[in-house]
Amino acid sequence: MKYICSLLILSLAIAGTAAQNQETPEIQDIDSFTKNMQKYEGFFDFYWDANTGKIWLEIKQLGEEFLYVNFLAAGIGSNDIGLDRGQLGGQKVVKFTRSGPKVMLIHINYQYRALSDNPAERTSVEQAFAQSIIGGFKVAAEKQDRILVDATDFFLRDAHSYPLGVAHSLANRLSKAKQGNYQLDPDRSAMYLEQTKSFPNNSEFEATLTFALKGSDGIGNWVASVVPSGEAITVRQHHSFVKLPDDGYQMRKLDPRSGYHGISFHDYATPIDQPLKKNFIHRHRLEKRDPSAAVSEAVEPIIYYVDPGAPEPIRSALIEGASWWNQAFEAAGFKDAFQVRVLPEEADPLDIRYNVIQWVHRSTRGWSYGMTVSDPRTGEIIKGHVSLGSLRVRQDFLIAQGLVQAYVENQEQDPRMLEMALARLRQLSAHEVGHTLGLAHNYAASTNDRSSVMDYPHPYITLDKNGELNFSGAYDDKIGTWDKRAIFYGYQDFSEGVNEVEALSDAIQENIDSGLRYITDRDARSIGGAHPQAHLWDNGKDPVKEMDRLLSLRKSALQQFGKNNIPINAAWSTLEEVLVPLYLVHRYQVEAVVKLIGGLDYSYAHRGDGQEIVKTIDRKRQLEAVKVLLYTLDPEVLAIPDHIRSLIPPKAPNYQRGRDSFKTRTGVTFDPIAAAEGAANTSIALLLNPQRATRLTQQRVMDPDQLGLGEVIDLLVQMTWKSSVEDPYYQEIQRLTGQLTLQHLMRLALDDAASVEARNTDIGILA
Repeated sequence: MKYICSLLILSLAIAGTAAQNQETPEIQDIDSFTKNMQKYEGFFDFYWDANTGKIWLEIKQLGEEFLYVNFLAAGIGSNDIGLDRGQLGGQKVVKFTRSGPKVMLIHINYQYRALSDNPAERTSVEQAFAQSIIGGFKVAAEKQDRILVDATDFFLRDAHSYPLGVAHSLANRLSKAKQGNYQLDPDRSAMYLEQTKSFPNNSEFEATLTFALKGSDGIGNWVASVVPSGEAITVRQHHSFVKLPDDGYQMRKLDPRSGYHGISFHDYATPIDQPLKKNFIHRHRLEKRDPSAAVSEAVEPIIYYVDPGAPEPIRSALIEGASWWNQAFEAAGFKDAFQVRVLPEEADPLDIRYNVIQWVHRSTRGWSYGMTVSDPRTGEIIKGHVSLGSLRVRQDFLIAQGLVQAYVENQEQDPRMLEMALARLRQLSAHEVGHTLGLAHNYAASTNDRSSVMDYPHPYITLDKNGELNFSGAYDDKIGTWDKRAIFYGYQDFSEGVNEVEALSDAIQENIDSGLRYITDRDARSIGGAHPQAHLWDNGKDPVKEMDRLLSLRKSALQQFGKNNIPINAAWSTLEEVLVPLYLVHRYQVEAVVKLIGGLDYSYAHRGDGQEIVKTIDRKRQLEAVKVLLYTLDPEVLAIPDHIRSLIPPKAPNYQRGRDSFKTRTGVTFDPIAAAEGAANTSIALLLNPQRATRLTQQRVMDPDQLGLGEVIDLLVQMTWKSSVEDPYYQEIQRLTGQLTLQHLMRLALDDAASVEARNTDIGILA
């Protein structure tokens, strides 16, 4: 019996040992494990196993922090979906740590810190706030301080974090327009070796990812319009492991009046009498070779590279516009510190070593944008990456086409259309590069004689004495005064002995004393905005006068509009898309004018800087704005002339109505009443915005002599319901504006976003 029990115990022990050995296999030597693989040497050494399709990552930097960045190398091609070629997904400071056979990649939380020499104080903050483990690996081989892990699944995951991965974007983008339930399909995903490389300070990995349609919900129209087979969407995702910059970079404080984007974090080592939240600007590292010299070459210039895929003359326009920034750096004391070149053919535009201006195609017109890869610890910009939508230049060409009799028979095409489109492209290139230098929008620049390319400019086209259009000043052709001052603030390399804090404060005060205004997105974009100088796509110091000027220009152009606005042999139905930007040329100026109504003039004032804090717009000025805005509802303004209506037939075969066409309620035919409805609806909706209505109510309460909501409504009713016209076409437009007025007043009365007083304002339409 003892013999049997001993055998049983021995058997169990052997089985347990065998099971333990199966759970913890012997770790091999790296050199023997990888002897048949292709090795890539660089910041991270890694190996490609062609037999298994795997990337084996060698880690020698356990515990060392580095930057992890991902992009979309190849996108979907839809502006509405928003997943573009070259789009930055995210950037994180990470490090590898090991626990037994496991290796983890940790995203370090730099939002909360303790900038202290006390290790215990730093540790207390690190332990108080969560970190995130974004990758888990098993050690497959090792040798001395080198370990090898299979990183394939990490690179083949849906990592693009704009907003939460490709599949999430497709399922939830603009929730009203879901594009389908897609899931990553591992069988149709693999590493993309052509752009998988390693260099001394960065390792680059790229993967082909396929997202397969799951379920029976079907696909959305946006996906169907760009993907050859809706059952599968294939993109490419790029990953970068990047060595963090050395500690030679000097952080510069962000002043909200300076015009910069930046980083923010909470420093729990801050004395109690100082703000806990710290703000520093985004900027490239730029140093003078001779800091004591008024003008000096840079230790290392900032170089941007233009996508060679941009054709001529577009490529030259992009280079020229981006190069304007050298004017600002020269004003800050640098010689040839900002340069623009064409990207070498062998270079990858997503390689972290290159600042790039990329030419991006989509099926429909969309935004351009400038992104940065920066060190989250300091705000130092490592890579600027501009994405320019290729269809934007065609829209500017179309705007000019509506204004110019460009296609007169037996005459050469008017060159002003292309000239204006390229002028806008130069400005756009400078604008988006400005973002990648750290600069924010300045929507008050148009009131300072175009003081910044960081504004959104509307083409400034004038009529001469003979009624001829002058395009010479449509767009600016240089960097602005504000831009030079902003670059001075962010990049000036102060000589030894200069108090930087005082010098920067003096620079801000000089801006204020010279009358330069700075107002950015939050105060300009909202349709309920109140700032009288913060507008997108406007011109001039006076919104009311500019509206008068634009309406006169529009009237003149509409009178001349006709067959010579489209090429010979073009389908007549294409004339509608040329008409749209001309007919609506004043729509952005409506937004500028309406901000005077119930508006407040203010600045990002600091105590002691002498700026006016806040001021209500006076009654006379507000009434001027109301009257010119109501004029946009005049049937004469909204009517499309007879000679134009007779030239626009239903769409020819293979031509469809799209987002650049007028809305129609008449089926296949051109609908001039619906065109008027769109323009009128914009003016009325802006005027009766609930926030604006509430401000009008309150300003009348505070000052009985001020303009109030009731008075504005009375003027609106007089213009729409109570005025009379004789022409039947005009009468129909009059009825339309009256109905729109009633609808918006009813919405206002029921809108919880407005105050009780605004909702209860006496309308009296039928009085």
